[in-house]
Amino acid sequence: MNTPCALLIDDHAMFRAGLRQVMKEAIADLDIFEAGSLDEALGCSSNNVAVVLLDNKLNGLSGIDGIAQIKRKWPLVPILMLSSQFEPEIVRLALARGVAGFLSKAESVERIIETLQQVIAGDASGEATVVPLAQKCLTPRQSAVLGLLHQGLSSKLIARQLFISENTARKHVQDILAFFAVASRAEAVFAARNQGLVG
Repeated sequence: MNTPCALLIDDHAMFRAGLRQVMKEAIADLDIFEAGSLDEALGCSSNNVAVVLLDNKLNGLSGIDGIAQIKRKWPLVPILMLSSQFEPEIVRLALARGVAGFLSKAESVERIIETLQQVIAGDASGEATVVPLAQKCLTPRQSAVLGLLHQGLSSKLIARQLFISENTARKHVQDILAFFAVASRAEAVFAARNQGLVG
């Protein structure tokens, strides 16, 4: 059986090298093809690509704009966007264009590897089992913050209610916006209501 291949597209050579090493240690039976740009990535001749890890900020065409080209070449291969840009609009665009998940580069190595394994397993089974990351479960703390957002509380008041710093409260709010792939608190509350997450 042919060894599956992960296509890692990022214009930072040091980041690629670090992630490659971690991936090889965590997933022994995995070939890794590195590319510093979309053009270079599209030159990959492997027929065993099992997952594409794609940064958004690339020299030339951005990752978001390159999703369609990747899908044309490997229509059944899941794309995992791994980016330092985590603005709700970027997340929303990536998910709308068909990526299997979206991860911040600030995530822990364990979370990145876990998600990568999940994406590869979903692809191997032939089923779309991977839920876009922005739609996964909120943490208990995020759920508490969402409940207070629903009550119309500011970050300052949320911080007081939960005995956390205002900066931490703001971070939770940003994570909630990314979760729902929206740009405002009102949109997040509306989305949460539609999904039955708040009353």
